[in-house]
Amino acid sequence: MSLLRRASFAFVTLFLSASASAEFDDDYENKQWQEIEVQLPAAPRQETLLPFYVSAATENRFFIDGATLSVGSDGVVRYVLVVLTPQGVRNVTYEGMRCEARERRIYASGRGDGTWSKARKNEWVRIQDAYANRQHAALFLEYFCPIGNIVQDAEEARNALRRGGHPDIKR
Repeated sequence: MSLLRRASFAFVTLFLSASASAEFDDDYENKQWQEIEVQLPAAPRQETLLPFYVSAATENRFFIDGATLSVGSDGVVRYVLVVLTPQGVRNVTYEGMRCEARERRIYASGRGDGTWSKARKNEWVRIQDAYANRQHAALFLEYFCPIGNIVQDAEEARNALRRGGHPDIKR
């Protein structure tokens, strides 16, 4: 093969591989994550609350409303979180968790009359594993995102809550 033919062949090969790489990059850029539209659920009911353990460092009790658990086509686990303090205060939030990004978001806070108040600051934030205030880390690590992987469906998440942790987690 002559030097000119080799150079032409190398140029064509380089051009085709650069073109394929550009197509891949364009395809990747066009398929960035998109959140689905969120509908607020009904207020939590006592009979559907599933308790979960957070830490010995808190006296609060934590529950997920099993009826509101969902795994969206966008890869977000959505749920109502209920926190009961020893003084009887009840905090209710509707939240989402992205296992892939280790992030959480509060969509709304529950009112005493069963309605919702949309969160003023509802952007995605990184889940931190703080010692005393670690309910989101517990949900991420032990129930909804075992080993960083999202549960397949709401039933798998409910079962993990009922069992006291996901079966894929080594105890």
